[in-house]
Order: sequence, then structure tokens, then C-alpha cells
Amino acid sequence: MNIESLTASQVMSRVLVVVTPDESPLMAWELMRRADVHHLPVVENRHVLGILTREHLAASWSGSPEEQSTRPVRSLLQRVPLPRVHPDAPLSRIAALMLDTCCDAVPVLSDDGLIGLVTARDVLSAVAGRARPEDGPGEVVTGMFHLEPVLPGGKS
Repeated sequence: MNIESLTASQVMSRVLVVVTPDESPLMAWELMRRADVHHLPVVENRHVLGILTREHLAASWSGSPEEQSTRPVRSLLQRVPLPRVHPDAPLSRIAALMLDTCCDAVPVLSDDGLIGLVTARDVLSAVAGRARPEDGPGEVVTGMFHLEPVLPGGKS
């Protein structure tokens, strides 16, 4: 396949682990760790409010585990516009958006909301000739792991 003709739908990650804006940073961290993902879209009714990265989450970490379990991840979202693309967006446009906005993950949206995520790794895979086949709609998974953080002192 010619790299110049690749689109978001051909290179995007289709199975996504997401978190709701009211979830805690502690839970977000645990989801990222257990799912082995570096980007965690913050989603409300398939509407993307932002994307948390492991680095951003670690940099914002302060206080005790109890404090991290009580504040919402919505408080961590940056107030900068998040680039978004449609499934038919060309790979070159997505790469340019990533460079121009200094982000390494771009949500792919249809009329129904979030359907995928193009990460820098996806772009590199496409350049290396390892684009994913288009195999149907994406799957957005919330609560993929039902976790109850155990806090010091036996509280949960």
C-alpha cells in the first residue's frame, strides 16, 4: 500500500481503553499500567474531552494515594485545543497535526464520536509498511478492568 494514500482509518488503534472525566488519577494510572497503554482518552458519552499521557499523569502526581483517588481526572486536562481528525484524513495531515501541536496522539472521530486513536507509534508502523487492515468499527472500552484501589489503612 502506498503511504501517501493511507488514511486515519487504516492506521488508527481501534480498541481503546478510555476513562471518564470523574474517574481518579489513581484509577487512570492503574488502567494505563494494566492495559499497557501510554494514552488514555478522557471521554464523556463518546465525546473526547482530552487525552492523558503517562508522562502528564506522572508530572501532575502530588499528594498521597488517597488524594489521588479522590480528585477527578478532568482537573488534569490541559486547556489547549485537542487536534481531531475524521477517518478519511490522510496520514500526512495527521503527522503534520502531531508536529504542529506537539502531541503524539490524535483522536479519530465519526459522527457518532470517538472511533479510534492515531498515535506516533501508529504513524511509524504505517511508514514501516505495517498499516492495520480496516476491520470494522473501533471499540471504546471503559471499565475494562474493574479496579478498586486499596488505600492505606484498609479504606477502599
